[in-house]
Amino acid sequence: MKAEKLVIVSDTHGIRSDPKDPETRVPSLTLSQINEMIKSGVISSGMLPKVEACVTALQAGVTKAHIIDGRMPHSLLLEIYTEAGIGTEITL
Repeated sequence: MKAEKLVIVSDTHGIRSDPKDPETRVPSLTLSQINEMIKSGVISSGMLPKVEACVTALQAGVTKAHIIDGRMPHSLLLEIYTEAGIGTEITL
């Protein structure tokens, strides 16, 4: 399909450097950083399938993948059209 972005809308604010602390959301990660976080166990359980879908999309040619919280009003617009975003953006 040659999609430019994949956006996963979930019930989480994105990837956190400390899964138990919602204030540790990481706004942007690369594929190598994602792999390290998976190896170290920071990304696990319910977040793992979302991240794996993002990785698969990136490896298939999508340029950016996002994980955002769909419970927040206007979350898609805020992630895509603001500099800071509200979720986590993953790139190669």
